Amino acid sequence: MKKGEYISAILRSKKTVFTFKDIVLLWGDAGIDAARVRVNYYVKSGQLYRIRKGIYAKDKNYDKLELAARIFTPAYVSFETVLAQAGINFQYYNQIFVASYLTRDVVCDGQKYSFRKIKDVVLVNHDGIDIKDERSIATKERAFLDMIYIHKDYYFDNLSVLNWDKILAMLPMYNNKRMAEKVRELCP
Repeated sequence: MKKGEYISAILRSKKTVFTFKDIVLLWGDAGIDAARVRVNYYVKSGQLYRIRKGIYAKDKNYDKLELAARIFTPAYVSFETVLAQAGINFQYYNQIFVASYLTRDVVCDGQKYSFRKIKDVVLVNHDGIDIKDERSIATKERAFLDMIYIHKDYYFDNLSVLNWDKILAMLPMYNNKRMAEKVRELCP
């Protein structure tokens, strides 16, 4: 690439959030040290926005749900975030809930992200995960199952919007008898 083409390669991308590794792969021919210098220059000159160490955005108007699955990978948006959007829970949560390989709360750019540990077999299984516009978000059925996996006595406000056939098809991946009993109890 020629000088000036590096930043335009980022700006042309559909992504709004980039890890340092994403940028190096996007640039292709740039060495690690050269890429680091170039990224730091773009941040200092205001052409890139540093969200967190190793994570950058085109500007401050990046997609927070896209960022949620990029802070710790593998990860996907789930739990209360998806359930509230789907109308299953009526409670509003200001934070974004994410299924990940660890449990941790992180604040980036004023937004709180709550990561909840889920077993690896479930985390890497893509059943019930929608990957659209660079986002990894659980379907409402997968988020429902994730919530039952984390909380054994969680209260749901509205279960009528769920597709129970999809839930029963995904249930075996959790390999959890307690969950299976709870799902059968809630299933109409």
